Amino acid sequence: RATMPQGVTEHSAIEEIIAEVDVLYVTRVQRERFADPEEYAAVASAYKVTPETLTRAKSGMILMHPLPRVGEIAPECDLDPRSVYFRQAEHGMYVRMALLAAVLGKA
Repeated sequence: RATMPQGVTEHSAIEEIIAEVDVLYVTRVQRERFADPEEYAAVASAYKVTPETLTRAKSGMILMHPLPRVGEIAPECDLDPRSVYFRQAEHGMYVRMALLAAVLGKA
């Protein structure tokens, strides 16, 4: 386990910290990172953000995800105004478009 910088903490359950965070950044467990399919299966669905999870979160918290999701965020969370992952993906597209334009000399 790596040493954490000052002020950084690690938690094994979202419920331990959800009421305190300003940003919850969720990613999927990546199957391609596991040599053993059984090890992947054991952790693949270890957590899931649901509307119930969000009831314990701050009203101003934001929920981010790089997409695509594979079960770690319930689709019902999409309607929560704190879920910003679709805007996050859209903004990322514009940044990539601007970078490509700059590299190709079109900017």
